[in-house]
Amino acid sequence: MQQPSVTNQVTQPTVATRNIQLLVLDIDGTIAGESNQIREPVKQAVRAAQAKGIQVAIATGRTYQSALRFYRDLGATLPLMVYQGALIKDPVTETVHRHWTVPAHLANELLDYFEQPELRSKLSVHFYINDQLYVREITPETNDYLARSTIPAIPVGDLRTTLHQEPTKVLALANDVDLIDSLLVELRQRYLPTELYLTKSVATFFEATNPLVNKGTAVQYLAEEYLGLQADNVMVVGDNFNDLEMIQYAGIGVAMGNAPEPVKARSNWVAPSVEADGVAAAIEEFLLQNL
Repeated sequence: MQQPSVTNQVTQPTVATRNIQLLVLDIDGTIAGESNQIREPVKQAVRAAQAKGIQVAIATGRTYQSALRFYRDLGATLPLMVYQGALIKDPVTETVHRHWTVPAHLANELLDYFEQPELRSKLSVHFYINDQLYVREITPETNDYLARSTIPAIPVGDLRTTLHQEPTKVLALANDVDLIDSLLVELRQRYLPTELYLTKSVATFFEATNPLVNKGTAVQYLAEEYLGLQADNVMVVGDNFNDLEMIQYAGIGVAMGNAPEPVKARSNWVAPSVEADGVAAAIEEFLLQNL
């Protein structure tokens, strides 16, 4: 498939948005592709941006422990925004800046829905509690997830036994993309945005978090409350629907070439794909040229 040109869907940023002081990057599909590693051209581009005084942060749907190695690879120093921004934690000081959880009664309702006879055998359900992953059982889909996330899973049989604590995130995964799409449509009809934040981080992952959670509010917190910046000082790069809020918040919102079309359409600029080092191209375009 031909990759989109780096000039595709350009909206020229104003002079104000060119004063970028914070670069926020998603992980999967953005800085990490099939290899599950950050390619060297992306690392070099990030280091060049950091050398210009631009701070770099990560915003991901991954767990904290799964995101740590990417944080270290990039030489980041800011708090990590994980679980779609439900948890914001500083790896240096261990300070937790935010931890917004899913109310236990809503997690229980979601589990009831996922365990309907027509769905139970098709879905792997994950509860994330205190940065630990709890599953009903280890399925092939869960094994694939564990191989990429490099974290352990704790099988408990009945996930209700974990709900004496509120989950940070609830995930349902299946290899059936249409099934995940239908879950998103139906559950968005059942729950108001003030009850649950529902999204997809990849085509096969349905995710539910606290309604206050999304990457946009997380990046806004990091920029405005933690660093004293404004949206115009922020550039973000992401590749999926869970990145939309931060793409729309930032002065420069970049979508990857492998992003779904609705995500591209709402970005300022479309970079090449993750396998073509799109993040490096975006950094070169907006942060390293003499604008």
